[in-house]
Amino acid sequence: MVRNTSSSWGSLARAFHWVLGITIIGMIAYGWWMNHFPARADRFFYRSIHADIGYLVLLLTVLRLIWRGLNPTPALPANAPRWERIAARVSHGALYAVTILVATLGWAHSGARTPNYSDWFGLFHVPQITSPDKAAAAAYEDRHIFFAYALLALIVIHLVAALWHHFVRHDRVTARMIDGAPG
Repeated sequence: MVRNTSSSWGSLARAFHWVLGITIIGMIAYGWWMNHFPARADRFFYRSIHADIGYLVLLLTVLRLIWRGLNPTPALPANAPRWERIAARVSHGALYAVTILVATLGWAHSGARTPNYSDWFGLFHVPQITSPDKAAAAAYEDRHIFFAYALLALIVIHLVAALWHHFVRHDRVTARMIDGAPG
C-alpha cells in the first residue's frame, strides 16, 4: 500500500526514508572526503556534484514532509512510555530541521561563492538564494560543515534508537519501516 496507516508506513514513506537516509549518509561521507583530499584542478567538479545531490536532498525532504503531513504517522506501541514518545517526536523533528538547514546552508554557500554551483547536472541552473560574497561564502561553508556533523550525530541517535527497538524492546517499530507490516 502506498499510503500510511495508523499502524504501518506506506511504501512511499518507506522509499523516502531509505533513499534520503542512504543519500544523506553518503553525502556526509562524500563531503568529508571532498574536504580532506589535497587541492586539485578538478575540486570544483566534486563540489558541484555534492551541491547537485544536495539540491535533490532538499527537494526530497520537503516532498517527504508534505507526504508526512498528508498521511497518518504510525503510532508507537501502546506500552511506550511518555518520555519515549516525546523523544521520538523531538528527534524526528530535529532530523528534518537539521537536514533542511544543512542543505539550505549549502545552497547559500553556492550562491555566495564565485563561480557558484548552480548548474544542476548540466540540465538547468538552480536559482541562488544569496549573492556573491567571499566572506559570507566562508561563513556559510563553516556552518554547513558544523551542522552536517550535528546531523550525523542525530543519525547515530536515530540508528541507536532503531536498534534498541529491534533488539531490546522486540517491538515492530524498526521492522515496520523495512517491511511495512503493522506494528
